[in-house]
Amino acid sequence: MKKAKGAKSRRTPGPQPPAFDLITVGRSSIDLYSNDVGAAFPDITSFGAYIGGSPLNIAVGARRLGLRTALLTAVGPDKVGEFILERLRREGVETRYIPQKPGTRSSAVVLGIEPPDRFPITFYRDNAADAQLSIDDVLAVPIAASRAVQLSGVALAKEPGRSATFFAAEEARAAGVTVFLDLDFRADQWHDPRAYGVQVRALLPLVDVAFGTEEEVNAAMLRRPEDITIRHSQVTAPEIRGDVEANVRALLARGPGALVVKRGARGSDVYLQGGGAVHAPGFAVEVLSVLGAGDAFAAGFIYGRLQGWDWYTSARMGNACGAIVVTRIGCADFTPYLEEALAFVEANGGF
Repeated sequence: MKKAKGAKSRRTPGPQPPAFDLITVGRSSIDLYSNDVGAAFPDITSFGAYIGGSPLNIAVGARRLGLRTALLTAVGPDKVGEFILERLRREGVETRYIPQKPGTRSSAVVLGIEPPDRFPITFYRDNAADAQLSIDDVLAVPIAASRAVQLSGVALAKEPGRSATFFAAEEARAAGVTVFLDLDFRADQWHDPRAYGVQVRALLPLVDVAFGTEEEVNAAMLRRPEDITIRHSQVTAPEIRGDVEANVRALLARGPGALVVKRGARGSDVYLQGGGAVHAPGFAVEVLSVLGAGDAFAAGFIYGRLQGWDWYTSARMGNACGAIVVTRIGCADFTPYLEEALAFVEANGGF
C-alpha cells in the first residue's frame, strides 16, 4: 500500500534514558578544615574551605566516577549557600532542584585534624536550610525517571525533612527505583539517640540497600541509654556498645535486601537478606583524616552496583575510594575520579 502524499512516517519512540543515575537527598554544608594538621584546636591559625554533608559528598563522589548525579538539598539566602551551589556546579552535579529557603541558614562544619585518632568537629545546623526540605521539593525531582536514590539518617531527625525523606523513599519504591540508605548517625542532631533508631527502623521496609559503620548499626538498634557513650559533643563518633551481628540480623529483618557494614582498614561486609555475607578486604594506607571516608565508600559502592557489578566487587571499589580519601584532608573535594580509583585497586592487589 502506498503512503499518502505528504504523510509523515511515524516512529515509535525508543526507551528514554534515565534522568539521572543517582539522586541524593539531605544535608549540605561549607566545611572549614584546619590547615594546621596536628595543632590543638585553640592553636589553629587558618582553615581551608570545602563543601560537605554526606549526601553532597556522595553526589560529588559518584559524579567523579562517571555517574550522572543530582542533589536535593536546600540552602539559605546567604553567601554560604552561593558557595555550595557554585562548587557543585563546578563538579557537574545537577543543582536545579535545590531550593533556597527564606529565613534559614546554610549549614557549616568546622574540623580540627589531630592524627591519628582525634578529629574534633563542630556542626552549625541551627535553623538549617536542608532540614526544611518538603514533600513538594521531592515532587519537583524526577525520582521515578532515575535509576537510584540515596537517603541519609540525619535527615530523619527533624520535620519537615523527615517526611520528605520518607516520601522520597515511597516515590522511589513505587517506581521500582533502587533506594540506598546511609545510616549516617550524628548523636548531637537527636533529642534522644534512641529516636534515631525508631526512625531508621520505620524507613527500612522502603530501602533496598543500607550501609553504615558498626557504631551506626548498633545505634539503629539502641534501646538502653547506658549503651552509648558520647565523650564530647564535638567528637564525631560516639562509642555505641552492642552485638553487631545480632543487630545486623534485626535490621535485615525489617526488609532491606542487603546491609553493608563499613569496618575501615578491615574492609567491609555485605550481609544479605535470607542469610550469607560477602567480605571485601580493605587497603592499608596512612590515615590523615577519617572524615568523608564513609561517603567515598558509598559513592564507590553505588557506582559498582549501578554498573551491574557483584557485591564483592562493588564493596571492594567502595573500600578503595574510602582508602584514598583518608589520606587527604577533606570530603567531596578530595574524592577520587574513576581512573584514579581503578589504578589504586590495580596497584593494591586488584579486585
